[in-house]
Amino acid sequence: MRRNRPKIVSIANQKGGVGKTTTAINLGAALAARGSKVLLIDLDPQGNASTGLGISRDQRGLTTYDLLLSDADIQSTARSTGFDGLSIVPATTDLSSADAQMMSGPRRLSHLKMALSQSASDFDTILIDCPPSLNLLTLNGLVAADTLLVPLQSEFFALEGLSQLLLTVKEVRASANPKLRLEGIVLTMYDARNNLSRQVEADVRDTLGDLVYQTRIPRNVRLSEAPSYSMPIFSFDPLSKGAVAYRMLAGEFLRRNPAEPEPAHV
Repeated sequence: MRRNRPKIVSIANQKGGVGKTTTAINLGAALAARGSKVLLIDLDPQGNASTGLGISRDQRGLTTYDLLLSDADIQSTARSTGFDGLSIVPATTDLSSADAQMMSGPRRLSHLKMALSQSASDFDTILIDCPPSLNLLTLNGLVAADTLLVPLQSEFFALEGLSQLLLTVKEVRASANPKLRLEGIVLTMYDARNNLSRQVEADVRDTLGDLVYQTRIPRNVRLSEAPSYSMPIFSFDPLSKGAVAYRMLAGEFLRRNPAEPEPAHV
């Protein structure tokens, strides 16, 4: 069932190396495999999501930078990927200068929101892969989003970083996007044999309850290898533990976010 408007989800964590881009790519591909039309917006100047989906530097043309700071729209910036139903607005290092250029403008927090409100109706779900910092790009992602999905590595300092991110969400709600809510927490790089992983999971579930997804993304070498072949895990190794986990995550995401029926035409 199609949505009346796309659901916009920012995927963010100010810590690097927690599986944020891996989650953006593979959740997007898993949702597309289930029939959703998905757009992934690469909001990270490193452009790892773009590389991981096979968009080479010389193919990127108009990018997220143009979407934010020029008259470019989704139709002119989005690129198809090798995975049916999944498109991406790619990023290049040019995006690293966007913070400074947006800083002085009166609408510095709403550039992305405005771009998406004008030209994103062709998609069911929009995933925003935010950079690993709480900078102006990430704030644009939070202001544009309906919800925030947080990949959380199963490690000792996980909850400390999460507290800072949730404080930022509270500030964004108070100032620029009162409708923003927490989509959930996804435990990544999880090793059930590791006491620390189990303890982090217990602590997070005690603190946030049902906001923590039941699906856990395991530490899996095939997930780590797939981006170097510019493929989602489903193209690279569809039977791997990582592929199974992201299929489960997509199913849980859809159960938590059922599409609203289109209004009847009289």
